[in-house]
Amino acid sequence: MKSNSYFPLKFEDDKLIFIDQTKLPLKENYISTDDYNRIAEAIERLEIRGAPLIGIAAAYACALAFKNHNHKDDDYFNKVYNRLASTRPTAVNLFHALKEIENTYINLADENVYHVLLSIANRIFSAEENYSEKIAKNGLNIFRKKSNVLTHCNTGALAAAGFGTAFAIIKNAFEHQLINHVFVDETRPLFQGLRLTAFELEKNKIPFTVQTDSSAAVLMQEGKIDIVITGADRIALNGDSANKIGTYNLAVLCNFHNIPFYIAAPSSTIDRTIATGAEIAIEYRSSREVLFVGDHQIAKESYQCFCPAFDVTPAHLITGIITEEGVFPFPYNFLK
Repeated sequence: MKSNSYFPLKFEDDKLIFIDQTKLPLKENYISTDDYNRIAEAIERLEIRGAPLIGIAAAYACALAFKNHNHKDDDYFNKVYNRLASTRPTAVNLFHALKEIENTYINLADENVYHVLLSIANRIFSAEENYSEKIAKNGLNIFRKKSNVLTHCNTGALAAAGFGTAFAIIKNAFEHQLINHVFVDETRPLFQGLRLTAFELEKNKIPFTVQTDSSAAVLMQEGKIDIVITGADRIALNGDSANKIGTYNLAVLCNFHNIPFYIAAPSSTIDRTIATGAEIAIEYRSSREVLFVGDHQIAKESYQCFCPAFDVTPAHLITGIITEEGVFPFPYNFLK
């Protein structure tokens, strides 16, 4: 696949450089830092977001914490680890990356901590790039004709290494003339579809239309949607999948309208410690994200708001889960 003209995150000159996703699509503002706490803040603020990319950023943050503290210090490591682990509770890639860093740290001699941890972060980044490429190829198998695709939230390079997950499939399928048009849920309340997916589709010259989340049912009713593909932030062993709030709505709609609904995610998103989605910790966000659009207040701050960042789609509503290993149908015995 052809390269795009932007990058979400890279490590260069002993610093992590990342695009501030909260400013997109109107400003392409890059931040450069070697401060692990600044990276933690970036994850919390959604300047860095997307399950795989969060894990990558956290791994680099752990390494950078030892850039000027290049010796083993268990108390300091625990402080860094806990700070990063506290940023986002739902995306399992974060905890997989931190655990890999921790396992390496525990077995280290008291020397070259920074460079060893940096090599692990680089390895995690490369692995996710490889996953993205394979997911894109495997995703071609779900198309039976040139299709209109609907997607939700953002799953491109702004969410993962390489070209992403669901977005990588969309991009590859478009280049193979298997996609006619992409419909993009705006993805309330933070508009990741409107701001980020639309930005990436435009950059990659893929035709698209943005609609409000509540318009998806009408599009399906009018026969304008052939396939729905989303990403996931955590997948339980039975296939229950947590993704951006509004994903469950789409799966129910697809079930009613007999439209295939697919999840695309790397194996690093599978949480093999939980049996079902009932065990997935759901992050709740500030009511400000509903009551404000950016810095513009649109309702009274006294209003009570229900603000889950994610919902869980039951496995039986998912037509297939696409990973770097292939396309797997319900009941997802491969997860066992």
